[in-house]
Amino acid sequence: LPWVQIWNHGFQGPGGWYIENSLTTLGKADPVSEYNTVLWNSGIEANKEIARKQKRRLSYVANILVISDAKRPENEGKVFLFKFGKKIFDKIKEKLEPQFEDEKPLNPFDFWKGANFKLKIRQVEGYRNYDKSEFDTPTPLFDGDDGKIEKIWKSEYSLKEFLDAKNFKSYDELKAKLNKVLGAGGVAGATAKKIVDEEAAAPSVGKATAESVTLEDDDMSYFEKLAAE
Repeated sequence: LPWVQIWNHGFQGPGGWYIENSLTTLGKADPVSEYNTVLWNSGIEANKEIARKQKRRLSYVANILVISDAKRPENEGKVFLFKFGKKIFDKIKEKLEPQFEDEKPLNPFDFWKGANFKLKIRQVEGYRNYDKSEFDTPTPLFDGDDGKIEKIWKSEYSLKEFLDAKNFKSYDELKAKLNKVLGAGGVAGATAKKIVDEEAAAPSVGKATAESVTLEDDDMSYFEKLAAE
């Protein structure tokens, strides 16, 4: 795939900030995800709210070629690594798999049949907003000049580096960090036990469904489909 997806957590507790890559990126168990599942399955709304604040965040990284940059013209013609979120990815996904029958699928990353992406950033209620960003009409890069295209292709960065195990702490290291952030003395484990005990004492609390356990909209099935194709 021309991108990689990275899950991470970023939240603050009594013991400081927890900002770490999630092991779920590598398909492994992660202590924060496990803890959030316990909170969610408790059926207690206050615990669900904590889980929401601690949920995973998804970002993507891909190679881009800067075609035009009025503010930084020195970047034009160069390849960079670009980190982006769900808003921009949804626009890419919409081109790959259009919702309407009269729209043809388009791979924006294709050198010959792809399309330039117009990145338009606005400030909406104090936050960056990319809703106005859009793809241009499909055209071959460099008018199809294979020599120039090959040069750009060879200048791309490897994305495998982002999925290297060295960029992720071990399960035990993350669990220790989580306990420190939530409070000294292993609060995560103690809280989880307390929740289980409360649930046992109050059987009227509804069990979470399989669907509700999933705290994020995970695009893994979509990635697996693309990989299979």
